[in-house]
Amino acid sequence: MVSTPRTPTLATAGIVLLAVTACTPQAQPAPMPTVSMACTKDSLSTQTPGRLTIATDEPADPPWFVDDKPDNGEGFESAVAYAVAEQLGYARDDVTWIRVRFDAAVAPGPKNFDFDINQFAVTEERKQAVDFSAPYYLVRQTVIALESSKIAGMTALADLRGAKLGARVGTTSYQAITDVVRPTAEPQVYNSNDDAKKALQNGQIDGLVVDLPTAFHITGAEIDDAVIVGQLPQVGTPEAFGLLLDKDSPLTGCVSAAVGQLSSEGILKQLEQQWLAQVAGAPELT
Repeated sequence: MVSTPRTPTLATAGIVLLAVTACTPQAQPAPMPTVSMACTKDSLSTQTPGRLTIATDEPADPPWFVDDKPDNGEGFESAVAYAVAEQLGYARDDVTWIRVRFDAAVAPGPKNFDFDINQFAVTEERKQAVDFSAPYYLVRQTVIALESSKIAGMTALADLRGAKLGARVGTTSYQAITDVVRPTAEPQVYNSNDDAKKALQNGQIDGLVVDLPTAFHITGAEIDDAVIVGQLPQVGTPEAFGLLLDKDSPLTGCVSAAVGQLSSEGILKQLEQQWLAQVAGAPELT
């Protein structure tokens, strides 16, 4: 992995966007630019002046989006996208959605969007080709089980202590079992998620621990009678999702600042609770 140029801070972004003020010996130094001076609808260099173009894949799957309609504001990532737009001064009617395939978005080259939201994990390799905002979501580890399992419907970590759990070897999922759940039975480890899913289906384990996006896919598309028991407290170094922008985009600093503001105000957590824990049925296990 290689390091990439540091994403400009909000203050730096503002300085770049403002003209340098010349001073005479008697003049006072120019005031430090404020957020509103640097990161507003009128000052941002977007694909279309006065509008924000946001991309995602097709289809746009739940629970990140609802009914494959990114513009309806429903689903976690649609809601996050509109929240970021609002922070930057764009009304819903100022937002245009386009569809871009995942592989095309992360590939090098100019982009036809201002930012893309599509569960992009931030990696050093990808940062060589594109920019990322500050993280809007830290991936949680999640317990899934068959509907007939004794742990289906359980709501507390303590309820899982007597369960036989499994995970792929060497993963954060396994670490979540040993460090967070700490079951009385030795965790089962598997060389692949396919092996782990077979063990779950065959009743060899009570529950399987995977990351939340994988849990949604398994329960929604792969195992008909599998359900999400709940999300575990954060453990280890979680995978982070960021908004994807063109490499060296002039918007990166402002978009990151908007995400950071939403995080500090607790809005991202509220959206996570609403669309992932409540609507999508992935409650937090405490």
